[in-house]
Amino acid sequence: MFLESTIINLAQDARAASRVIAKAPSAKKNTILMELAGSIENNRAYLKEENRKDLELAAGRGLSAAMLDRLTISDATIQSMAGGLREIAALENPVGAISKTIIRPNGLEVSRMRIPLGVIGIIYESRPNVTIDAAALCLKAGNAVILRGGSEALNSNRALAGLISDTLAKAGLPEKAVQMVPVRDRQAVNFLLNQAEFIDLIIPRGGEGLIRFVAENSKIPVLKHYKGVCHVYVDEGADFDMAYNICFNAKVQRPGVCNAMETMLVHKNTAENFLPDMAKRFFDAGVKIKGCEKTCGIIKGAQKAGKEDWAAEYLDLILAVKVVEDMDQAIAHMAEYGSNHTEAIVTSDYNRARRFVREVDSSVVLVNASTRFNDGGQLGLGAEMGISTSKLHAFGPMGLEELTTTKFVVFGDGQIRE
Repeated sequence: MFLESTIINLAQDARAASRVIAKAPSAKKNTILMELAGSIENNRAYLKEENRKDLELAAGRGLSAAMLDRLTISDATIQSMAGGLREIAALENPVGAISKTIIRPNGLEVSRMRIPLGVIGIIYESRPNVTIDAAALCLKAGNAVILRGGSEALNSNRALAGLISDTLAKAGLPEKAVQMVPVRDRQAVNFLLNQAEFIDLIIPRGGEGLIRFVAENSKIPVLKHYKGVCHVYVDEGADFDMAYNICFNAKVQRPGVCNAMETMLVHKNTAENFLPDMAKRFFDAGVKIKGCEKTCGIIKGAQKAGKEDWAAEYLDLILAVKVVEDMDQAIAHMAEYGSNHTEAIVTSDYNRARRFVREVDSSVVLVNASTRFNDGGQLGLGAEMGISTSKLHAFGPMGLEELTTTKFVVFGDGQIRE
């Protein structure tokens, strides 16, 4: 079958290229990333034209506003991609780093060396910038990568992948280190997920349906996050001005992303004074509020929330609000309805802040800061491959170090095992 053989060839070529990339000097990889940043900026008109084709097709297919937002390549997107490349180039290369050296009683020197994973498959929807972030992080960490973007972004992704291939070729490194699955046919994903002989890890990025499909059908280990049901808990005694700004930013700044707040929890002793002004800010921004019974009694215009609202990832200007008895109930609510993605507390009490950090099981836990900071770039990773809400082998934003593993290195002077 032609499609299956195409995917097998991609995987085989990636395995061969990974052996070369794994040995590439850090300075050479950094030069490639810097030159790619310039190429993206110099080809902005070409990239926006190819993206326009995708946007027209997507609009005709009735994609949501959130999906169209993720699909769009704007001047800001181009600057962000170029800036991310330069930030990744400036990061320390983890490959070859030695850690945890110990001397055994028999004199053996045992260390761990950080090494590339090998070949990584990325399956994602919309967001052409993922093409650049994924390629850059994989290359810097010494991996080859196979990219399977959404069919709605095929023209944009092909254009970006072409710039990457040209930059690699000019540097004398294998173009096959970064490859794009060249077809829209969804069957290509099934074939890709069967290439356990050549691919070491699959990372899906997109909606819950895509991620569950990949996890259920892959013969290759999968790093995943199903959805981002993120909470902000406004504690008793919290600074109201701080809470207003944090909650508004977490919900409104960009509601269609996985680190946007979906549920706001408010201490019962804070609710009466806090919620009316907070709700006005939300309503003025077009946010629809779905609240518990106590919330609806305080906020005029709030709709009654159903049980399904507490687990909802709206990705829209819709917010669930619940008044809780105390922090115990807030943490219990997060444990029951959250997705281990991002949780935040706004509090003036140091001890409750420390307890929240200890007890909340989430990939990123914030104190007095917006959930929108759960992002590789914002947390100093330069860029991210995605946000893992599983714990093997990474938890949270996946940067360079999360795209490597370690091997044991042992030095001796003639020891033999008795």
